[in-house]
Amino acid sequence: MDSWDDMRIFLAVARGESLSAAGRVLRMDPATVGRRVARLEQGLGTPLFAKSPQGYALTDAGARLQGHAEEAEQAMQAAGEAVAGTTEGLSGQIRIGAPDGCANFLLPQVCARIIADNPDLEVQIVALPRVVNLSKREADMAIAVSAPTAGRLTVQKLTDYRLHLAATRQYLDTHPPINRIEDLAGHKVVGYIPDMIFDKELDYLADLGVEHVSLASNSVAVQFHWLRQGVGIGIVHDFALPMAPDLVRVLPDEVSLTRSFYLVRHSDDRRLERLNRFAETLVGEIRAETARLECLA
Repeated sequence: MDSWDDMRIFLAVARGESLSAAGRVLRMDPATVGRRVARLEQGLGTPLFAKSPQGYALTDAGARLQGHAEEAEQAMQAAGEAVAGTTEGLSGQIRIGAPDGCANFLLPQVCARIIADNPDLEVQIVALPRVVNLSKREADMAIAVSAPTAGRLTVQKLTDYRLHLAATRQYLDTHPPINRIEDLAGHKVVGYIPDMIFDKELDYLADLGVEHVSLASNSVAVQFHWLRQGVGIGIVHDFALPMAPDLVRVLPDEVSLTRSFYLVRHSDDRRLERLNRFAETLVGEIRAETARLECLA
């Protein structure tokens, strides 16, 4: 292996599982990435990937190399931080993965404030209706709705948040009254697509005994807009309610859910002071913003 650049290309293919995905990350032509991988394999005298129509999968040798390559990656990042120093504001690019409720209603204003204080920082928010894969470096850190128990990860509880049933006043005025949970059976319910719920903590309606969802989406934002259009009733994050004054809580005493957000990072990243400082700032800002919005709800 001639250089760190070889490791960088190897890691991109290992994480993207294809030349095209690696090329997008590296901003290189896929054919060039393929030639570099072939040259690396030739130099090491062993195949690092098993190639198939489905993509590039690591061989045993490739899997062994990946650990060493990631250690080198961490060392290069740490060296860059040491040279740059940590006395000034945050800089560079940081990517956060988050479920779309958090990504739509909390992170935009939180990250905007962090950027205002750190103008050389670039923040990317990846809103995904699934668990973010940190091992493949889909993000530098992720916000999750349950604490993962497997993998080389560090987990920190961010904050609790609350959710309630909600609908527009117009919907409630023009449909049968809802005086108890059983009355939901006579209403159009908005919620998740049942077989696309990626975490049990999001299966709110099952806890209420609701078996049929009239309008379903894997996106919290889509559900939120449906409710604002007055087409039904559904579960809403309290921190989203201030952005929709037309929505009101329904059965707030009977239906009051509490869930939690967790900040998840790759364990090796604890050595990176820049990410440590950003994570500390992010935790404080999310806790403050969640509390502020829930007080307004």
